[in-house]
Amino acid sequence: MRTIDIHAHLTPQCFQNAVLNGGDFHGMTSASGELFNPRNAWTPDQRIADMDSLGIDVQVVTTNVSFYNYDKDIAVATSIARDCNDEIAQMMKDYPDRLSGLANVPMQDIDAAVAEMERAMTQLGMKGVMINDHINDVTFDDERFYPFWKAAEELGAFILIHQSRPTVVTPRLDRYHLPNSIGNLTDRAITFATFVFGGVMDKFPDLRVCLCHGGGYTCFGIGRMDRGWEVRPEAKVNISKPPSEYLRSFYYDCLTHSEPALRYLVDTVGADRVVLGTDWPADMMLDWPVAWVLRMESLSQEEKELILWKNLEELLGI
Repeated sequence: MRTIDIHAHLTPQCFQNAVLNGGDFHGMTSASGELFNPRNAWTPDQRIADMDSLGIDVQVVTTNVSFYNYDKDIAVATSIARDCNDEIAQMMKDYPDRLSGLANVPMQDIDAAVAEMERAMTQLGMKGVMINDHINDVTFDDERFYPFWKAAEELGAFILIHQSRPTVVTPRLDRYHLPNSIGNLTDRAITFATFVFGGVMDKFPDLRVCLCHGGGYTCFGIGRMDRGWEVRPEAKVNISKPPSEYLRSFYYDCLTHSEPALRYLVDTVGADRVVLGTDWPADMMLDWPVAWVLRMESLSQEEKELILWKNLEELLGI
């Protein structure tokens, strides 16, 4: 049985080499804090050794969220994205059976984002992109993103949604690690809602969007979203069916940190929409992800195999 991890991060060696020598990486410095976790500084060989210890056969690698840089000048953000994507592509060439990748793209400029997504997929062999839940506080129902969704459909891009800092919780409560532990989940529910209530999934039905962290609070709150759609006219402006009908329009990683929550996710969206995600190497990662899934008594063997490898093997052609 194989295992494929869709949710694994990277602090690029090109960044490390620049800042550890006292310089900067397109204006980014060691003050960014990217080397706080020692595993962030690991080489590909060290990463693969850890993958072996965890039972992970393939990681689909993404840069960590500090490399989004949506607030930077577009030329700078594009240069950062290209350098990061080139490094991941080289890792894919060096370790074709162990590493794949999703691209970083400068979403503050849709033409530039589409161009880099096309380059990453058609020239570098990457499988799609990872993006934030919003772009400088603009949510994805905004029409400015339509050309990006269209291009993603045409390319067959896998779109992983992963929050950056701050989350929606941060302004109200920036304590107890709650901007991460509940903020990530809140952001993901907002993203699901903007894609659905904004009519994006109707306009672009072939989008392949994966919501990290089990889709956050989406599944638990879907009944209330349905009720809002039933009783409020403003909720029906763009969609003619209840939000729950769109749950299976998305994919979700298994990163719930709770077996009952994962069972509920599978029961709600189907095991064929759930994939393995570890959040490696963050401190909030699943410590022993494969063992965690395999020992779950509530999952059938077929459900475990779908989550651990079958779904991503088919989706990404890995």
